[in-house]
Amino acid sequence: MFGIPGKQAVSITPKAAAQIAKLMEKDGHQGLRIGVKKGGCAGMEYTMDYVTEVDPHDEVVETDGARVMIAPMAQMFLFGTEIDYEVSLLEAGFKFRNPNVVDACGCGESIKFDESIAAKS
Repeated sequence: MFGIPGKQAVSITPKAAAQIAKLMEKDGHQGLRIGVKKGGCAGMEYTMDYVTEVDPHDEVVETDGARVMIAPMAQMFLFGTEIDYEVSLLEAGFKFRNPNVVDACGCGESIKFDESIAAKS
């Protein structure tokens, strides 16, 4: 595990927890797995997938009935991130406030991390 012992890798706002808990109710999902992958114009993208079975290597964060699993390779990139859920007139979705991001593309779908973090992976 990456991070500070006793401190969760990510925090989940009440709005995000409510949305995740709602999604978990569908089809017996165990939660959402969050990760990162190479892609997009800034170099990396967040991933979110339904989880039907918890991987023992995932870090599990539970808040107010919501369960998020963090893929092992993503833990160092996501440490300190706040996950929120925002609704506006044109869209609704999860937002990541990640202190490890040094740049993002104009559309907000692609991110870049400090190269020293990427070198550790």
